[in-house]
Amino acid sequence: MRARLQLRARLYALIREFFAARAVLEVETPMLSAAANTDPNIESFHTDFSGHIDAGARARWLRSSPEYPLKRLLAAGSGDCYELGRVFRNGEAGARHNPEFTLLEWYRIAWDQRRLADEVIELVQAALALVGRGARIEVLSYAELFARELGLDAHRASDAELRVALGDRQVDPAGLTRDDWLDLLLGHRIQPRLPADQITVLHDYPASQCALARVLPGDPPLAARFEVYLGSQELANGYHELNDAAEQRRRFAADNRTRLARGLAELPVDERLLAALDALPDCAGVALGVDRLLMALAGCASIAEVLAVPFSQA
Repeated sequence: MRARLQLRARLYALIREFFAARAVLEVETPMLSAAANTDPNIESFHTDFSGHIDAGARARWLRSSPEYPLKRLLAAGSGDCYELGRVFRNGEAGARHNPEFTLLEWYRIAWDQRRLADEVIELVQAALALVGRGARIEVLSYAELFARELGLDAHRASDAELRVALGDRQVDPAGLTRDDWLDLLLGHRIQPRLPADQITVLHDYPASQCALARVLPGDPPLAARFEVYLGSQELANGYHELNDAAEQRRRFAADNRTRLARGLAELPVDERLLAALDALPDCAGVALGVDRLLMALAGCASIAEVLAVPFSQA
């Protein structure tokens, strides 16, 4: 136990040294917010403020990421910044998920997603060096990976072709979208094949998976988004950040329509983020799962092994 606690402490120290050397400012943002993450694939913890002061809306959500307040800081002139802290996602528990976990999120002004992906690689390599390891690097597009591993055109294959490629896995197709099928293929057919000693950077996602990223025009249009894997473990997800408030409002509304179609609650959007978004400087941002990185460093199969106290024993 002590060795793994020490490894976490060493990793935190490395992260802070890494960003201090690059003049990236460490900041703290609220864990509770009057707005929620509308992403239909993420469920947030909810509570109500019981005090008697006028603090606005009583409903509060535990953050699933510090993204929204960090972007407000960037719009207010903070400059390059990062946060290393706890985030929360309801209903997510398993070998790779704990409802409460540690996320490292950072933003670089005047960078695009390709340049930021290179910095993620540098950080992961520095972390691996803590335990005397290294890793080779592969950078490829989403389409290239699907073509190589499954013989599929990820952008143009029919939904029926995607279902066939998933094989005999027991999946209820009711309500599943094209992106759901692609996610299942990536998670169940492709990720397990990624080499254990390799950092894989995947870029140029379908535009339908843009989330808070810009969309690059073309045929097909692509999301300015990347993901980083260490072995089969997804570590990081980054964007060339959208700074168009009207477009982001449309995406939030689409999220809520999807939530309602799935029988989930419609959630309040972050109006403070939207008010700041047009002032957001051109930047790229990324979130990295620290517990998953620790799992890779320690050679652990379960996230519970790298937590001081896992959720089941909290």
